[in-house]
Amino acid sequence: MSRSLGPALPPDLLARFAQTDLSSLQGRGLPLVTLGADGTLHPMLSTYLEWLAVDPRTLRLAIDGGSRSARNLRERSVGTLLLIEPGQTIYIKARAAGAPIRMGRLARFTLAIDDVLEDTPEEVEGDARIVSGLIYEPAPGLDEPWVREVLAALRA
Repeated sequence: MSRSLGPALPPDLLARFAQTDLSSLQGRGLPLVTLGADGTLHPMLSTYLEWLAVDPRTLRLAIDGGSRSARNLRERSVGTLLLIEPGQTIYIKARAAGAPIRMGRLARFTLAIDDVLEDTPEEVEGDARIVSGLIYEPAPGLDEPWVREVLAALRA
């Protein structure tokens, strides 16, 4: 059952998306779901590397400007970011605020947070819990050129 935490990141999520400890978050996948032109949902796997909290109500996202997810955000403006981590499942519903900024191959979107939802097991589910998030290997080094490009786009 999910419950709304409101239209802003709580302090723990704000700190996580501030990228102050990005190296500890490398290797974790974050699904982003956008709305396609045909009305179907379009998933994309992103990472903490591609997200930056500007403030509690605003996130930046830097992704390939030619991707379907970028097109969906440009054309329909809505997306839901999923954080599926041990002991915590969060859905961040957001809306693109204005046109993206193109930075080479990347498009940087500014997203206004509409709602942050926390999903917790219902009593009938007993002790069922998420015990692992989406993990990938090898995690890129923060000094790789493409990683520096993404970080620069987010911070510009």
